[in-house]
Amino acid sequence: MDWTPGGSSDDVEDRRAGGGGFGGGGLGIVGFIFLVVISLVTGRNYIGSYLSGGGAGAPSGQSSGQPVQESAGEHRSVELVTFVLNDVQKTWTEILAADGVQYRHAHLVLFRGYTPSACGSARSATGPFYCPGDEKVYIDLGFWDDLARIGGSTADFAQSYVIAHELGHHIQNLLGTEQKVRHLSAQQPSERNHLSVEVELQADCFAGVWAHSAEQRNIVHAADIQAGLSAAAAVGDDHLQKMERGSVSPESFTHGSSAQRVHWFSEGMQEGTIAACNTFQSGGTFDSQ
Repeated sequence: MDWTPGGSSDDVEDRRAGGGGFGGGGLGIVGFIFLVVISLVTGRNYIGSYLSGGGAGAPSGQSSGQPVQESAGEHRSVELVTFVLNDVQKTWTEILAADGVQYRHAHLVLFRGYTPSACGSARSATGPFYCPGDEKVYIDLGFWDDLARIGGSTADFAQSYVIAHELGHHIQNLLGTEQKVRHLSAQQPSERNHLSVEVELQADCFAGVWAHSAEQRNIVHAADIQAGLSAAAAVGDDHLQKMERGSVSPESFTHGSSAQRVHWFSEGMQEGTIAACNTFQSGGTFDSQ
């Protein structure tokens, strides 16, 4: 993947120096398991403290103004995330303008451990997510370590796929799809998991639409694609459930299987259009366009 370090963006909000979370650092999957173990051993409810936003130095949600202490690897990840954020937003600005839709920039919040959001507490253990309430993507960069632990690639394009996927949710918000799904979920609670899967698969497809553009501009190359597919497969519900409990329950899926996520990312990358990403129509729910 060819990208240029050293860029900046007014759309990046860096809260990493604000501390936050248990002990001020990103927990991730392994850290959360550690809290479970230490709570059982000591009899103290560290999990309750963590889930209620306790712990040292919970941030106010704004940058502290203090310098960020970071490794060389984390600094490089910040530069990559910034580059991808800028490129994905520029790409969608052009795509939506062709359909007469004005793109509104999302912001990306970098944090460690815990930070508030309009959708509730953003925590490292939950992984990256997009909040439609404030139109921000939240990510603790320790997620890349978690992604590696569950078998996903952390190559540059794999990290780029994650950011592009979350911005795919922003596109759904701008197009009104997020509001339609929320309304339908309230009307048909039994369909919530199914609707959630369709939402996530469309965001995967939208990530592929950006990748299609990046490939045409020689930012992404054929050799990079496998890393993106690896990341998509690693966060499939069937893969995660099998790792967690050794069995798979399709009825409880909320993000889609590994095969589904790979398929829809590939579909977006091959076609490069919004029209190719109507996962709702294929699932028989409603037309998202």
